[in-house]
Amino acid sequence: MQELGITLEENHKSTFKYIDLFAGIGGLRRGFDAIGGKCVFTSEWNEFSQQTYRENFSDNHEIAGDIREVHVTEIPGHDVLLAGFPCQPFSIAGVSKRNALKIPHGLSCKTQGTLFHDIVRIVSYHQPKVFLLENVKNLVNHDKGRTFQKINKVLTNNLGYSVSWRVINAKSWVPQNRQRIFIVGMQDKNDFSLDNFEVPDPLCGPKLGEILHPEDGTEDAEPPYTVGSDAKVAKKYILSKHLWQYLQDYAERHRRQGNGFGYGLVGPIDIARTMSARYYKDGAEILIKRDRGNPRRLTPRECARLMGFDQPNESKFIIPVSDVQAYKQFGNAVVATVVDDLAKFMAPWIMTEKDTRQFTELKRVA
Repeated sequence: MQELGITLEENHKSTFKYIDLFAGIGGLRRGFDAIGGKCVFTSEWNEFSQQTYRENFSDNHEIAGDIREVHVTEIPGHDVLLAGFPCQPFSIAGVSKRNALKIPHGLSCKTQGTLFHDIVRIVSYHQPKVFLLENVKNLVNHDKGRTFQKINKVLTNNLGYSVSWRVINAKSWVPQNRQRIFIVGMQDKNDFSLDNFEVPDPLCGPKLGEILHPEDGTEDAEPPYTVGSDAKVAKKYILSKHLWQYLQDYAERHRRQGNGFGYGLVGPIDIARTMSARYYKDGAEILIKRDRGNPRRLTPRECARLMGFDQPNESKFIIPVSDVQAYKQFGNAVVATVVDDLAKFMAPWIMTEKDTRQFTELKRVA
């Protein structure tokens, strides 16, 4: 990664190997590349996410599809396991939808929920030194806490890991209220605790104006997102009269019923609601105010910044897919900058003392 100017991998001095499961577009792996890790196996079943992943990360291995079809012996040995296992069976929206359709959710979900058991079989066989799992905040409360109790019991009692977990809100890093649970397992009993991970003061966190297109010519145009000499946001991101009226009427109906459902209208000094994978439908949760006319959706480039894949005013992350797929991918992703700092925090427990000295020296030179 470019954040440190140089990486151990580029110098053929990688200090540990890791695997990236349910990889999405690579939100978990970036921070571990930056601390000297080498990815030796990737699994992601969505072909569009695979496309984005390949464009942004160059590895000497193919991306495996459905992890359920991969035998543990086909997975290389590794020191660290990363897994942002599918969250829909545990999310509030996912549970509500499954309840309405009278289908199982959580660990009873016969598709995504059972993928946790694939993590278990891989960890059981390969015994990585460390694992990092990520999921939605509601995992803690799902089924009155019983789901998380089961997960924690398997990781600690069955697999023998020392487990630490914490719900972290990304609004300290990006202008978005996004809470996710991070679960770290260590083979060795030690003093590691996510409680000691320093979270920046959210009151001093960034605001949306830092990730929005300035639309004043200070940023180069990036078609199809921005156009013209002033790099104005393309008209296709502005809500139509019909859609804007529908969203206002929908919100008003629910307001009268005492519900909180409705759109989120925000400006440069605000922070956004949580971006979801459904953002492509109408953009309702994050609508950007305009001086004149109807509000607009975020562009995919702004989403990349909102999710920490690009820094403010940066356009480095490659987005090779359609807007619909891009919105889905960013809505499902982990905030990359949160994991960047988590990886740095975890580094002393991953690397040997010699590796840590080597990496610190390399950072100093870079």
